[in-house]
Amino acid sequence: MAEKPEDALSTEKNKSLVEAERDQLSAIHRMTTDIAQQLEKARIAEYTQLLNRPWKLIWTNLLAGLARGVGIAIGFTFFAATIIYALQALGALNLPIIGDYIADIVRIVQRQLELT
Repeated sequence: MAEKPEDALSTEKNKSLVEAERDQLSAIHRMTTDIAQQLEKARIAEYTQLLNRPWKLIWTNLLAGLARGVGIAIGFTFFAATIIYALQALGALNLPIIGDYIADIVRIVQRQLELT
């Protein structure tokens, strides 16, 4: 039995509709996968778990603050030592006025170091 031309058209339309639906579903699947990957990169699940446990949040922030404070102290120590070294070098050049001022600063710092 031969198909009627109308049946052939309706079959073609059904096939194209099915393909269009598949394309839409695959596009939705891709978009959903992308959103899931972005959420995983953002680590939102870990963040919400952290918010639900306030003592862990406090402990984490305390450790972060301590580390920051120690880092600042060490950085300032190196910075101050570099400045004092530069001032000693300038003081050794015997520059008028500036040399006396720098020598006074170096003497004060050295006295402080001897006291501690």
